[in-house]
Amino acid sequence: MNFFSTDVMAQTTGGSPQGGLMSFLPLVILFIAFYFFLIRPQTRRQKEHQKLVEDLQKGDEVVTSGGLLGRINEVADSYVKIEVAKGVEVKIQRAAVSTILPKGTLKEI
Repeated sequence: MNFFSTDVMAQTTGGSPQGGLMSFLPLVILFIAFYFFLIRPQTRRQKEHQKLVEDLQKGDEVVTSGGLLGRINEVADSYVKIEVAKGVEVKIQRAAVSTILPKGTLKEI
């Protein structure tokens, strides 16, 4: 007679165990959802911005990430000079350009 421990007998079921691949299925579904909703669109936006930065030319009208609007006067390897008003030029990094505006948007420069 053993008073401090009990003998437990495992019940056997006729089906397959629920472990294995089925336990990882929610994790796999979550990773796929993150890929399609977060990772993939972010990499697409990065590629589009990289192409935009590479295609900058003199005369393009741009908006910077800081909100400045201007026309590009000079393009260097990693910097561009934009004219924000008559006789006022600002030197910024190429990556700071967020949008290229249609030609003729800035009329007063």
